[in-house]
Amino acid sequence: MGNEEGNKKREERIRETVVGWFWFSSSSFSFLLLHSSFFPFLSPPTTQTKPLSTLHPHTPSGSMTQTRKPTKPNPQPHQAHNPSFSTTGMKLIVPLQGVVQGRGGLLLGTLVPCALFYFLQLYLKRRRSNFSPPSPSSEPTLHRTSSRSNLSTRGSISRVRLSKLATQISRPEDSLYYLGLERVSRDPYHALHNPNGIIQLGLSDNKLCFDLIGEWVARNLEGTMSGGVGLGINGIAPYQTFDGLMELKMALSDFMHQVMGGSVKFDPSNMVLTAGATPAIEILSFCLADHGNAFLVPTPYYPGFDRDVKWRPGVDLIPVHCRSTDNFNLNITALEQAYSQARKRGVKVRGILISNPSNPVGNIMTQDMLYSLLDFAEEKNIHIIVDEVFAGSTYGSEKFVSLAEVLDSDIDKSRFHIIYGLSKDLSLAGFRVGVICSFNDNVLVAAKKLTRFSSISAPTQRLVTSMLSDKRFIREYLETNRKRIRQVHDEFVDCLSKLGIKCAKSSAGMFCWADMSGLIRPYSEKGEIELWEKFLSIAKINITPGSACHCIEPGWFRICFTTITLEEIPLVIERIRRVVESCNSSS
Repeated sequence: MGNEEGNKKREERIRETVVGWFWFSSSSFSFLLLHSSFFPFLSPPTTQTKPLSTLHPHTPSGSMTQTRKPTKPNPQPHQAHNPSFSTTGMKLIVPLQGVVQGRGGLLLGTLVPCALFYFLQLYLKRRRSNFSPPSPSSEPTLHRTSSRSNLSTRGSISRVRLSKLATQISRPEDSLYYLGLERVSRDPYHALHNPNGIIQLGLSDNKLCFDLIGEWVARNLEGTMSGGVGLGINGIAPYQTFDGLMELKMALSDFMHQVMGGSVKFDPSNMVLTAGATPAIEILSFCLADHGNAFLVPTPYYPGFDRDVKWRPGVDLIPVHCRSTDNFNLNITALEQAYSQARKRGVKVRGILISNPSNPVGNIMTQDMLYSLLDFAEEKNIHIIVDEVFAGSTYGSEKFVSLAEVLDSDIDKSRFHIIYGLSKDLSLAGFRVGVICSFNDNVLVAAKKLTRFSSISAPTQRLVTSMLSDKRFIREYLETNRKRIRQVHDEFVDCLSKLGIKCAKSSAGMFCWADMSGLIRPYSEKGEIELWEKFLSIAKINITPGSACHCIEPGWFRICFTTITLEEIPLVIERIRRVVESCNSSS
């Protein structure tokens, strides 16, 4: 029934359209017949006329007629006069009724409408024959919507297009850092289920204190769903502010104060919470630089910066190369050279991006260097972003100094920004808790709005707030964490040295920066990549090559030791020994 009704409606619309065209065509055709120049063979013989006489004195007001003397006893009818046409070509046509003066006009005026009406009926008859009656069915027929019926049934020749950003990031991975993580995910090591799998030493994940975190959660999470620590349904189900709960900001401020030795206090009103340190870096990049601008970054640096800063914000990273002769410490001369070269190329430098403690080297910036950076930033009128996520993971003799500690009251603080998170110092990488600490009001306003896309879940915020508020647990955890990191670091570095592998001096972090330049042949980036492949295929361990960290000197590798326990070090060292012996035998 639905199809028949639809067909009838379509036929009615077609009939109305054709009838309209029928009237228009007939009228137009009749109009063309008005002038004999269009159809001279249809014009009747013309009669001789005399000049126009004067206006008839008895003609009604507003009309004029022509009078002429008759040439025959029977007078001819009067003809209307229009000065725009020749009097010899005037014909009186009654459109659409077939009444036309002259020979042939009556015939054509009658045949044209009839022919149009005949073709209309023929078209409708053929159209009805194309539709077969619907088969009876117990289920109702589903009809296509008007928008769906307008779609073409022909397939597209080319593929559907993506944005430039999606096209770029969907290409095959070219960073050895992420390629290594992907290789491990396909064949991860497990002591019982996959003892021959790849051991993960390329990710700075702190697993040394998982037992402490697990015990606290088991001890405190029980019974909290009834409301004990804010984890009741009224505390986790409703919408929360995107930039973080004030309770968590206050608890995080106290934790950072304790991590940094009580030397600095952070104002919760200057904090914006994000789902990890990664979106914190990205948000600051959006706030401080435009697409095509650049940040200066000392090398070697964390490989993730390339994605965090470049992918969506579109900010370039200009490496400031540091050398092993200075233990890869930053110096102002190299910073000045990199800045000047960028300006010559027409690149606008908007800031400096630094990790302190350094990732991947593990060294700590001195207070004098921080003051030099402040002067450099003020002179160039640029920003400084300092990633301090390893501030509480120190094990050496050097004291960590936060950027906030050297900001005097006389300094314009609006250009300085600090990033922190709980993935490293508190072993909560999966909780995704990060923070932006800024002294710029406009940056804070913009960052709060941008956290709409990277907010922390309400249950996570409530649980972490409760954990950070447990002062006794936090104090014991920080002491134990530093102790265990120091033990594993010292043991691991000592075992590497026995294999002839030296490491750069470090005081913080969860990794060692190992020099394996003596094992690569040739001494180039190509030789470094070949050695990295040997570690994956022969030793079945994943480490990060220096080229992924933009190190200018080939042969350096980052090895994360907090992903294994103290008891697993001999197994890792034995696997590394295979590669060392393989390289020495081939050389």
